[in-house]
Amino acid sequence: MRIISLISGFSRACLLLIIGSSVCLADEVSDTISLTELAAKADLVAVAQVKDTDYVYTRSFPSEGSAFLKILIAYKHNQPEAEIVEIYEKGLHPHECYFENPTVFEEGRRYLVFFRHDPEDPKNYLGLAEGCALEILVTEDNRYALKYPISGINLSDKLEDLVTNYDFRDNYALITEESITPKLRDELLTKGLIIPYQDEYKFTSGVELSSARQLIDSDALKSHN
Repeated sequence: MRIISLISGFSRACLLLIIGSSVCLADEVSDTISLTELAAKADLVAVAQVKDTDYVYTRSFPSEGSAFLKILIAYKHNQPEAEIVEIYEKGLHPHECYFENPTVFEEGRRYLVFFRHDPEDPKNYLGLAEGCALEILVTEDNRYALKYPISGINLSDKLEDLVTNYDFRDNYALITEESITPKLRDELLTKGLIIPYQDEYKFTSGVELSSARQLIDSDALKSHN
């Protein structure tokens, strides 16, 4: 059974409605944070791809363990020799930092990630309290874009002003009928954020990664001493 793509930032009730996707238009969280604030708090800011996971599962949800991500683009990284990083998570709580494990037949999902060092093992990382990752899709011309609507972190940045329509070539842009509630499906269809595609639905919108990157102040990407 395929689980969620990224658990960080969702309530369990919301997750149960959207297994197989990282979409939830929930407005239950009032606290927001900017991309610059996230970057300033993080020890590692990067575009990364999930390679493997090693989790303990409780009632079909991961409850402890590690994910292993490959760094594709590093914006802030004080261990540049590390191509693969380990992210440890434990427990069930808001803004969990668990990732879906890819099968042997597919690439892992890509994310813009914000991690902090694990104080017990500085070579490994933990997610930030505000969330750890924003999903990235590949556009038709092989560029990266943050999937929209944004989920996983409650951002204060006005990313809606930067949204562009795309014909994504990424398989992760697809969502099945079974993995989304009728209410959420209808809301996304009405807003034009998904369209019917073969026997599934396909996301249509994103924020070009370079545009999102420009929202992060350069000082926030300086490595911590």
